[in-house]
Amino acid sequence: MPQLNTSTWFITIISMILALFILFQSKFTNYSFYLNPSHKDTKPVTYNTPWEKKWTKIYLPLSLPQH
Repeated sequence: MPQLNTSTWFITIISMILALFILFQSKFTNYSFYLNPSHKDTKPVTYNTPWEKKWTKIYLPLSLPQH
């Protein structure tokens, strides 16, 4: 049974990684990014819900008094 020749694997893997790096770099140069993005005001939004104005209590069925 002949042995597998692995002497060219290193250069093949390195050249593949280099080619992928160059390919991705050329893809990313097509995108334009803003140099100074404007800061958005992140104020918390408050909602007026009717259950916040009155007192409520949740009664569990097991906590009700026995009849």
